[in-house]
Amino acid sequence: MTNRATAPESMRLDRFLWWARIAKSRDTAQAMACDGHFRMDGRAIDRAHAPVRIGSILTFAHHGQVRVLRVESLPVRRGPPAEGRACYCDLVTSGVSGVDGSPHAA
Repeated sequence: MTNRATAPESMRLDRFLWWARIAKSRDTAQAMACDGHFRMDGRAIDRAHAPVRIGSILTFAHHGQVRVLRVESLPVRRGPPAEGRACYCDLVTSGVSGVDGSPHAA
């Protein structure tokens, strides 16, 4: 018998957004997930309990920018900001209005 803790295979989208510090509160994370403007792996998501897995691609508008994130690991707690940022890789950030016209890597 081993006493080894295994990492979860998936977690709720709202919990991931909150624990990875993309959203300031769980309520905000739930609203982001349910507003109909969120995509996971190219599919529209409209529910907070959608399962997020390592390798999932999340696309959403946040603070006037389109964010595209790849999930690198699932957080085990809501720790400091640096720990949250280590859970995802920001692939592309661009203006929602398209004024600058050129997406740039973060």
